[in-house]
Amino acid sequence: MLAEQKQTLTDCLNAAVKQLLPDLDPNAVLERPKVAQHGDVATNIAMQLAKSVGQSPRAFAQLIVDALMADPRAQSLIASAELAGPGFINFRLSHAARCAVLDSIRDQGSDYGRQARLGQKVLVEFVSANPTGPLHVGHARQAALGDAICHLFDAVGYDVHREFYYNDAGNQIENLAISVQARARGIDPDHQDFPQDGYKGDYVFDVARDYLDKKTVQASDGVAVVGLGDPNNIDAIRRFAVAYLRREQDIDLNAFGLKFDHYFLESSLYASGQVEHTVEKLVSSGHTYENEGALWLRTTELGTGDDKDRVMRKSEGGFTYFVPDVAYHVNKWSRGYTHAVNIQGSDHHGTVARVRAGLQALNMGIPKDYPSYILHKMVKVVRGGVEVKISKRAGSYVTLRDLIDWVGQDAVRFFLIQRRADTEFVFDIDLARSKSEENPVYYVQYAHARIFSMVAQAGLPHEQVVHASTKCLLAPTEIVLMQRLAEFGQTIALAAQELSPHVLAFWLRDCAADFHSWYNAERVLVDDIELKAARLRLASATRQVLANGLALLGVSAPDRM
Repeated sequence: MLAEQKQTLTDCLNAAVKQLLPDLDPNAVLERPKVAQHGDVATNIAMQLAKSVGQSPRAFAQLIVDALMADPRAQSLIASAELAGPGFINFRLSHAARCAVLDSIRDQGSDYGRQARLGQKVLVEFVSANPTGPLHVGHARQAALGDAICHLFDAVGYDVHREFYYNDAGNQIENLAISVQARARGIDPDHQDFPQDGYKGDYVFDVARDYLDKKTVQASDGVAVVGLGDPNNIDAIRRFAVAYLRREQDIDLNAFGLKFDHYFLESSLYASGQVEHTVEKLVSSGHTYENEGALWLRTTELGTGDDKDRVMRKSEGGFTYFVPDVAYHVNKWSRGYTHAVNIQGSDHHGTVARVRAGLQALNMGIPKDYPSYILHKMVKVVRGGVEVKISKRAGSYVTLRDLIDWVGQDAVRFFLIQRRADTEFVFDIDLARSKSEENPVYYVQYAHARIFSMVAQAGLPHEQVVHASTKCLLAPTEIVLMQRLAEFGQTIALAAQELSPHVLAFWLRDCAADFHSWYNAERVLVDDIELKAARLRLASATRQVLANGLALLGVSAPDRM
């Protein structure tokens, strides 16, 4: 049922109840019956309100149906209204109402399922990897989730800003610098003089080699850094290594078809004084205290769920890692992003309450649940039934580039989206490469390609197909498929609202299954031209919606497989 049809029927139901109970402000809810044979949509409004009129739910339901079916708006949508059980009302749509989805798809094309612009903006921060090495499979999951959520927000009307936050101002950067310095001095990772906490992947040698060769690298911010070739200049090595690995990450993200609107450097928060200014405001707010030479924030008093107060400035002088995070989110809020979403690994769970507590302590009117978080669990990669843990390039983990090389961008994206972010996921390389119904991305893409081939083979003019009469689309599988297509916009809205792209991935799999069921049950290329054109119209509409849905997940819709 199309969203506008659902709204019309809801309005009609509320008007019918209001006619029976003038003093009530009803709020009818329509749901799809669990059993398809019971109808297209149902409501339990009579069961909710029966006590108000002193009647049995079934008796009151009949009164509602009588009032409803006197409304011309309802008459155009509903073929029948039936009572069920203790007082449910089940509705069956008219044939014209069921087929209206094909008109919407024809008229809206690639915009079908999208909503009008809201005039609101949202910032989605994701990937945000330290520039200390290649992107791993956890970053890959963030990349797939984040890009899909951005597409979903755009589809429901938001102006979306994609942001990558570089943690370029911590101990990990120092470990990177001394690792590159060691390799530049000819010290191998297995040597006893190699830094104990250093990075040992082959990429460190590549950085050292290019630094010694005085090569130039340019990262996403456009700033070029030249290797000085001096293995004793640790500052020059640090600058070169960070720029080099930022560029490498950019290359991997480009291979994944992902671009960001802004790359935000943690170091800029210190250079601009925003960290110090934020700390000063926190102190003046009265929510901090000194203890044993350290500065603490009273996070337990700020209503964000933290279980103990947190150190802001350590006794030896440096800030703890959540303090620049608070400053960063003040920066987001100050830029007008009153709606922000962070996508991070589940190991960041502890920072959620701390960052929110810091924002509350500033008394800036920031909501307690700002920003929203998606905390994803890690991914285990399996090939040949055996877990894959080692990448020669990275040294100790599978990289995003490894996944792309093994199965391709489309499979990486779809596989990493198809499960809830907060569930652990096993990425089966063999399944992702297979051409079978068990491979979800292949299954959906194959449906799209099959339709494209079928329509091309039919040889009917496009205009004849898209304007074909739908009165002969009466088969049960055709009705099911049209119902599925009508749910597309509501599925997008739900996936965006719940920050759950897997909802759309499941829907696409179900839509492809409905198409294949119809295709196997009904011949499309029949001799009857009217029936042939009508079924081609349904097939073409399905292809368009599959393409729209795949695009929202960042997955291609191929014409042939």
